[in-house]
Amino acid sequence: MKPKQGPASSGRLSPRLVLMFAIACGVAVANLFYAQPILRTIATAFGTGSATAGLVVTLSQIGYALGLALLVPLGDLLPRRRLVPAVLGITTVALLIGAAAPTIEILLLVSLLIGAGSVMAQVLVPMAASMADDEHRGQVVGSVMSGLLIGILLARTVSGLIASLASWRVVYLASAVLTGTIAIAMARVVPYETERPRMRYPTLLRSTLKLLGSSRVLRRRALYGALGFATFSAFWTTVAFLLSGAPYHYGDLTIGLFGLGGAAGALCATFAGRWVDRGLHRRTTVLFAALIVVSFALVWFGRHELVPLIAGILVLDAGVQGLQVTNQSVIYGLAPDAPSRITSAYMVLYFLGGAAGSAAGSFAYAGDGWAGACLVGAAIGAVALAIAVAEALRARRGAVQLAVPLRG
Repeated sequence: MKPKQGPASSGRLSPRLVLMFAIACGVAVANLFYAQPILRTIATAFGTGSATAGLVVTLSQIGYALGLALLVPLGDLLPRRRLVPAVLGITTVALLIGAAAPTIEILLLVSLLIGAGSVMAQVLVPMAASMADDEHRGQVVGSVMSGLLIGILLARTVSGLIASLASWRVVYLASAVLTGTIAIAMARVVPYETERPRMRYPTLLRSTLKLLGSSRVLRRRALYGALGFATFSAFWTTVAFLLSGAPYHYGDLTIGLFGLGGAAGALCATFAGRWVDRGLHRRTTVLFAALIVVSFALVWFGRHELVPLIAGILVLDAGVQGLQVTNQSVIYGLAPDAPSRITSAYMVLYFLGGAAGSAAGSFAYAGDGWAGACLVGAAIGAVALAIAVAEALRARRGAVQLAVPLRG
């Protein structure tokens, strides 16, 4: 029998393991975003409208939220060396069903399953955070999150390329092959762990809710995350319809290339983690929320002009992903013995926000076109910015009040 020890008990992640975690996170989360640039093609293939096709993204995000609530907490209970490959294997099967879906209804149903099975990124991120020391936690989270964000970035581009060369079904098939491969790899590289806590599953789920109810910081960070991802989903669920119509008339490949704008988000992930390590989380929250609001002004002008649209994509992804890394770097220090449950509580609200943003964006676009989708995104971003500014001002007033007696 192999000893239950290894990198998981070393207190510091090796660069090789950080890289493997980053790759696995990117592969897992990419399954949520392959459909975004090819929604028009899917709608045409099944003879349905934009609102119905948009539900492919909405239901995958709802499924992801369910997986976060019901599967991710198991990372604090079951050996993750077995849990991660098993769930990725389930995802592989769901993707194969999606590739063969005969009707839009079947694709919508399987989208729910694909989303639920793609949550392993949210088991690996807190695992990496728990294995890192306090001085480097933000940097490790930023590095692993960079892999996750690159997965999101490449998902759209690769999806558009494959759909233009073959069909949207091949996108799902290729994703199944990739996910199955990484499932086998993770069965070999995920470290052995010390004995897991003994807890019944219902107790585990209740403790997740208790963490959310007892931590104001966790609730606030979950709110920021939900609002940020709602803006992200409102944009990316509708931009394919903008780019496939007048004046652009782009195909799947060109639309997928717009996902390369996410490189700004991957870059911000590393910087955001380091800034949080320096105690600047309130400032970064205000900064990234402000970038989200500004981005929707740019993409609104992008309805007829390509340059502001591209600039808006860069700014939006930088704002949303920088805000996400800030949130995660903060919450993983709240309960070191329950990283998966912390993640579950946070990410359920995060993806429910994304599903709401996707649905709101789809219906706003169906009713008022690109202006409606941009208004939805800007309004949600403005709420996040207002809350962040209010929190920063309260913290500054509190610091001043504490400093006054010392001067006297």
